[in-house]
Amino acid sequence: MYINTGYLNHSYLDFKDKRRPLIVGSCGTYRLSGDPKMPTYRPKGRQDYQIIYIASGLGHFHFDKAENETIVPAGNMVLYRPKELQKYEYYGADKTEVYWIHFTGSDVKNLLRKYGFKDNRRVFPVGSSLEYEHIFKQIILELQRCQDDYEEMLALLLTRLLIVFKRELSREHILKNEYLDREMDYAVSYFNENYNKDISIEQYAESRGMSVSWFIRNFKKYTGMTPMQFIVSRRINNAQLLLEQTNYSINEIAKVVGYDNQLYFSRLFRKQKGFSPSQYRKREIEAIK
Repeated sequence: MYINTGYLNHSYLDFKDKRRPLIVGSCGTYRLSGDPKMPTYRPKGRQDYQIIYIASGLGHFHFDKAENETIVPAGNMVLYRPKELQKYEYYGADKTEVYWIHFTGSDVKNLLRKYGFKDNRRVFPVGSSLEYEHIFKQIILELQRCQDDYEEMLALLLTRLLIVFKRELSREHILKNEYLDREMDYAVSYFNENYNKDISIEQYAESRGMSVSWFIRNFKKYTGMTPMQFIVSRRINNAQLLLEQTNYSINEIAKVVGYDNQLYFSRLFRKQKGFSPSQYRKREIEAIK
């Protein structure tokens, strides 16, 4: 399991604070692989608000009653409000990756309504986007570093996250027939299993009896990314994990995720993450120290 978290003033206490419109209390990410189960159970909820973004895999949520179960797949966001029952599990078999953030403040209700989060809903289809992950990681880093005016920066970053979520919510995310739903689910599973192989989008579409343009258009509607963007995202995210958790060379990691050309891999990694692979590994090592 990979865990990276940050807490306001390095405090783990749950709190409610209305001295400012928006206050970020904590933020983090979990990535499961071999761990069998990661459960959370708060029968009386928390004092603050919580957003959980499912980046990959599945989350098993129990809304209102502990015996209820709603399976929430990647590309969705869950919103918990104060004092709501919180019971959910992540499973290693699902290879789940989530980002979460806790926040409070005097104007949270109005902000959530403003950005499209209706009071009677808990699950919001926001699609998949590297921008979400980038913002979450910025928030975590701000909480860890505690630089000048970081609380104001945290509020700005959370507002930015809510805005990009709103933009996705305003788009059409509902695919109207079961055939589309089934084909897009199959494509996502196939690309997740074969991301490190030489995949031809044209050949894949033809093998499923679809035109290339129709497939690309509907895959993007379903996931928020084109098929190739999705494949590259999986490659780079898995390369990131290998940089963090192994001593493989950059060239070895490039080959593991599907690139024979180390230079091309490094350029892609920098474009996606803002750092070269070697720079990223060095930052991770320094952060641990």
